[in-house]
Amino acid sequence: MFYRWCIVRRLSLKKLPVRAFIQVRALSGADAVNALRPFYFAVHPDFFGQHPREREVNENSLKRLNGYLENLQKPGFSSFKPTQLTFYVREREQNPSNVQESFGTSGFRAVSFTLQTRDLLSTVLDVLNSCSLSTEHVQSLYGNVETLPNQGAQRAFQRPIRWDKTYYSFTGFKDPEEELEQAQRMETTLSSWLDNNGESAVKKLKNSLPLRKELDRLKGELSHQLQLFDIRWQRSWGIAHRCSQLHSLSRLAQQSLEVLRNAKGRTVIFTDRSGMSATGHVMLGTMDVHHHWAKIFERLPSYSALQRKLLLLEDRISHLLGGIQITYMEELQPMLTLEEYYAILDGFYNRVRNSRLPFHPRSLRGLQMILESDRYAPSLHELGHFIIPAVCDPAALQWFIITKAQEARANLERKEELRVLEKELIKASTERFSLHQLYKEPSVSSMQMIHSCNRLLKESLPYLQGMRLCISHFYSVLQDGDLCIPWNWKN
Repeated sequence: MFYRWCIVRRLSLKKLPVRAFIQVRALSGADAVNALRPFYFAVHPDFFGQHPREREVNENSLKRLNGYLENLQKPGFSSFKPTQLTFYVREREQNPSNVQESFGTSGFRAVSFTLQTRDLLSTVLDVLNSCSLSTEHVQSLYGNVETLPNQGAQRAFQRPIRWDKTYYSFTGFKDPEEELEQAQRMETTLSSWLDNNGESAVKKLKNSLPLRKELDRLKGELSHQLQLFDIRWQRSWGIAHRCSQLHSLSRLAQQSLEVLRNAKGRTVIFTDRSGMSATGHVMLGTMDVHHHWAKIFERLPSYSALQRKLLLLEDRISHLLGGIQITYMEELQPMLTLEEYYAILDGFYNRVRNSRLPFHPRSLRGLQMILESDRYAPSLHELGHFIIPAVCDPAALQWFIITKAQEARANLERKEELRVLEKELIKASTERFSLHQLYKEPSVSSMQMIHSCNRLLKESLPYLQGMRLCISHFYSVLQDGDLCIPWNWKN
């Protein structure tokens, strides 16, 4: 175990300052997780079951934070990129002035901050301070560490805090462990949850039927009028919201039909911003005005040159990496614009080209990889494609791909089998329970969907008849009556 010496100031019983040397243990990965417990309780996705969007944001940000912490523990890892995170925090306290924060009416607040730290202790303190959470337990356990300037004067070295139940009884503060246990108990079993929520879901679904018909009508008319391949939505917006967006597009089509026909054969996606996506789809930001949408449709022909350059760049990277296919998987990656994805590819290409990796030509043909800008370590997906950080060390990249190539090929062979089995089980489950629709969230893997459907087929669940069922990571009744259940629901 490594130790470091530091000078700390203590207060004696007579409150006289005395300097002393103490031995402080370096922070380990387990220590970091323990120190971040108040933070995990404040942002735990289980507490956001009735707020799907906020839960999804916290889940994704936790994955990125955990990846950041993992990279800090890797010996010799020095390539760090500032990581911006957003969390919805349940506790409402005054936030530091240098952190972006907004309050909602649902008992939580949004906090955004950027991590640029290079050790575990600084990262833990940065996260806690950014979310306005106490750092006293970190100071007590790991020495007289400094808080951020906005936290006031440096605190004296204290004995370790013991989170006794009487503390919460006396102060009136909520016990986070007890709250988490209650949240987990509330989820109980699938049958009990359906008993408690089935009637409200049926009512919401019935009320949404006229709007659903209107949505199908608008979508069909616009697709025919503009000769679109498809119209989709990035987020799980309600039916009324989607109808409103289609009405807006329809009004724009009446004003500038010829301009909008530039999208012929393309897919239109309603999302958070406007532009062209990395896969060539037309992105319409739901907060943008019609004039902005019109500009995007006008610019569509000019994107062709950049698309050709992007495809050429993917081919060049593939040639340098033994013929591996560079791809972009919309369902697994963040929604990037064409310009953003090209910039990521260009930076990765220059890094790989300058390193002159000795891959044998065509030795990796048949394999696939995707690039991600917010990762620091390469990984292999269960479906067989490599997930490679855009800033990955070339030598580490070469070693990882070579050692995992055989496993990747085996996973790719299983990929089609899994998808066929998944479709069969979805069809069987839909027929078994007379469901109107059975689908899953993009973050649910094929293996998880297969596991969930296999278990569903063994159950008797009359509440599901005629319903729309979404396999997710949490329980929720959506505003239009869709039932969301976790893939690993309890029996």
